[in-house]
Amino acid sequence: MQINDSVEKYRIDKWLFAARFFKTRSLAADAVERGRVILNDQRVKPAKVVAVGDMLTIRIGNVQYVIKVLALSNKRGSAPQAQQLYCETDESRRQREMLAARLKAQPQPVFASKGRPTKRDRRVIERFISSQDEC
Repeated sequence: MQINDSVEKYRIDKWLFAARFFKTRSLAADAVERGRVILNDQRVKPAKVVAVGDMLTIRIGNVQYVIKVLALSNKRGSAPQAQQLYCETDESRRQREMLAARLKAQPQPVFASKGRPTKRDRRVIERFISSQDEC
């Protein structure tokens, strides 16, 4: 992990990949292009240079992170190294916890399909349909 080397430039898509917000650099670049990553309250392109002290707003699905860049790196390292690259704001952490609690409180769907029914499932369905026809 390199910290604040003035010779090398740190692209925002590479930094997001190194900080483990996205599994691939191309996913990070797509998120930046689609406006899901905001740098200092401005929409940017994937090649935008990120610096220490910048504020990032990252939206992944329903979850939104507001973070401050603490260190720079272009190389993806371990998770503990990635967590040293940024600091999440308290408000952002609270919002994520509230969202997680709200999603957990919602009822789970009763019927979850795994795809095509198995032979056993098909027989149960046929028995159910035939019992409905008798009524």
